[in-house]
Amino acid sequence: MNTVEGWKNFRVREICDLGRGRVISAQEIEQNPGIFPVYSSQSTNDGKMGAIDTFDFDVEYVTWTTDGAYAGTVFYRSGKFNCTNVCGTLQAKEPHLSMSFIAYNLSTLTKNHVSYVGNPKLMNGVMANIELSIPIDPAEQFKIVEILSTVDRAIEETESLIAKQQRIKTGLMQDLLTRGIDEQGNLRSEQTHKFKDSPLGRIPVEWEVKQSSELVNILNGGTPSTSNKEYWTGGTLPWLSVEDFNNNKRFVNSAIKHITKKGLKNSAAIILPKYSIIISARGTVGVISQLSCDMAFNQSCYGLMSKDDKTLSNHFLYYSLKQIFATNRVATSGSVFDTITRKTFDEILIPFPKNKEEAGSIVDVLSQQDIFIEEMGDNFSKISFLKTALMQDLLTGKKRVFSLLEDAEVARV
Repeated sequence: MNTVEGWKNFRVREICDLGRGRVISAQEIEQNPGIFPVYSSQSTNDGKMGAIDTFDFDVEYVTWTTDGAYAGTVFYRSGKFNCTNVCGTLQAKEPHLSMSFIAYNLSTLTKNHVSYVGNPKLMNGVMANIELSIPIDPAEQFKIVEILSTVDRAIEETESLIAKQQRIKTGLMQDLLTRGIDEQGNLRSEQTHKFKDSPLGRIPVEWEVKQSSELVNILNGGTPSTSNKEYWTGGTLPWLSVEDFNNNKRFVNSAIKHITKKGLKNSAAIILPKYSIIISARGTVGVISQLSCDMAFNQSCYGLMSKDDKTLSNHFLYYSLKQIFATNRVATSGSVFDTITRKTFDEILIPFPKNKEEAGSIVDVLSQQDIFIEEMGDNFSKISFLKTALMQDLLTGKKRVFSLLEDAEVARV
């Protein structure tokens, strides 16, 4: 491992004392409830599996998962805590070492040292010999940690905000697609508006319910022969499969694979127009998006188009079907489908307003929420990319921390 001026290479055992957690059973946690966390091999919830009334470790440590699916996952720990026997522990031998810096540094290295023969493992003996490069000046260590911690907080806050807006959107869809909004833009309720009975329960008197098969044209996709290169090589027509839109985004903008016009002509594949709905019918069932441009699609999906787009748009039908499949609700029976057939659309009931202006207003509200969530998602991706770049630069000394602070993007975060 090469070093830069002011940095030095160390093996983990040279700078840290290595240890191990102990066996802590679920029964012990249940019988000794307390405030001191117990960390295990899992990676969710920061590895926390519970809390008890005693602690085995205090001050700053680095822990890592020694074996199992998350072997090599590194955590920074501080304060009073416990960890189980599938966790290794590191404690600094010298007070000038930042354990947060050690945690960040090791997190980029440990996965390369996990043994995947049988049960994945990264045991203490292997960890002890991992080599890492460290700035000798403690101020540089702590400044690197400060920058990376700031980016981590930005990532966590953005994740939290996205999750919050997703919950808001879920509530909006449930309300708007069953209760609607009146001429003043207010959500209807039975206290202020007239409702009526329907096969789906109470709905506004201005609404009706129909089978989805009455509202949409259902189109099959197809696949050109994969043995004929003329159908694929140099193709410019996007050819969708569920992998292209299994991302919870409203619009699918591109496809991994493309076919030629000859492939389209000599197969069951068809072109689905812009704004049509695409839904997965096999495998991961009920994944739904809209097309942002004309695209072909395979036979594992259905293409859906409104039979009367001027009365009930593809946009409204997208949100209605999204809501139905997101809640695993099929109106007539409440059953959940492993596959979708044409008959499925006879069983799915969709409530909708007779007034196209109201339907358009509902779409506008949900569209704005989608745009906001996707903008936050893009910001999350940018910050995550920035963190990856910063870790590559800062944890190797490739860029020195004090000069990097002048970077505009870093300053923005």
